[in-house]
Amino acid sequence: MSSTIQRIGVFTSGGDAPGMNAAIRAVVRTGIFHKKEVFGITRGYEGMIEGDFVKLGARSVGNILQRGGTILKTARSDEFKTAEGRKQAYDQLRKEGIDALIAIGGDGTFTGLHKLYLEYQLPSLCIPGTIDNDIAGTDYTIGFDTATNTAVEAIDKIRDTALSHNRLFFIEVMGRNSGYIALYSGIAGGAGAIIIPESETSFDKVYELLTAGEITNKRSNLVVIAEGSKIGGANEIARKVAERTDYFDIKVTILGHLQRGGTPTYFDRVLASKLGVAAVEGLMNGKTDAMVGVRDNKIVYNLFDSVMNRPHEIDMDMLRIAKILSI
Repeated sequence: MSSTIQRIGVFTSGGDAPGMNAAIRAVVRTGIFHKKEVFGITRGYEGMIEGDFVKLGARSVGNILQRGGTILKTARSDEFKTAEGRKQAYDQLRKEGIDALIAIGGDGTFTGLHKLYLEYQLPSLCIPGTIDNDIAGTDYTIGFDTATNTAVEAIDKIRDTALSHNRLFFIEVMGRNSGYIALYSGIAGGAGAIIIPESETSFDKVYELLTAGEITNKRSNLVVIAEGSKIGGANEIARKVAERTDYFDIKVTILGHLQRGGTPTYFDRVLASKLGVAAVEGLMNGKTDAMVGVRDNKIVYNLFDSVMNRPHEIDMDMLRIAKILSI
């Protein structure tokens, strides 16, 4: 396989995540190290359909390790979801002589590349890049650590004003349908309650937990809520609490896309570098139609069928720990 692959295409797709540039850098330099040519495909599948390719050299990916976002840009493509769109993309790849692909993204990215592989058998691997950490088959995804650190920094600052004014803050963090960012940032930030999609917590239980603080005259508190919460977002839950009691001075903060940007942490840079190297060398060793991941600090290759549309299970004991520490 290593002798047949000569030109590797790399692209980012879906939501951006800090550390994607480190992964691009690793793919490019590893490819060049092994005497392969590497082409960047800009704007994900949209750029693939349009033939928007640029040859990348070792120097062209210099000084990007510390940058958030993605130098290759990212976009979602409805056209690629069609057989006609994928045919056009494949024709563009053949025209450029690209004979293998490495995608950096999440579930949607993986699904698209899997379909392209089934139709045209183009060797391809995916690198998990999403702040949500919601992909099965890997302990961590690129961007999760940075996003969680950003959330913790914000929670720490909000705590200062909560204590100063005896306020109850409801803080909503990103994560789509995953509670990883909320759970980890909530524990690290000392939240009084954490609400995630994976738990069966009802509003009544949350309210009971908050009002228990009245007994000890606890007026300032923080509640961290994942955006995919089944009992509502921060604004809705705050409104319901306010309707039942006037004991608290309630405020709401929604962190939003603040969590997607910024300088990637050392952890995300190292993770992205390891996965980028493993993706190129995996292709050279015959791995295809799979996702590169890290389990127990070891590189693994997961077949797409084993990770696509499957949740990354949360250790629910972490919620028990959070409850113990919130008293």
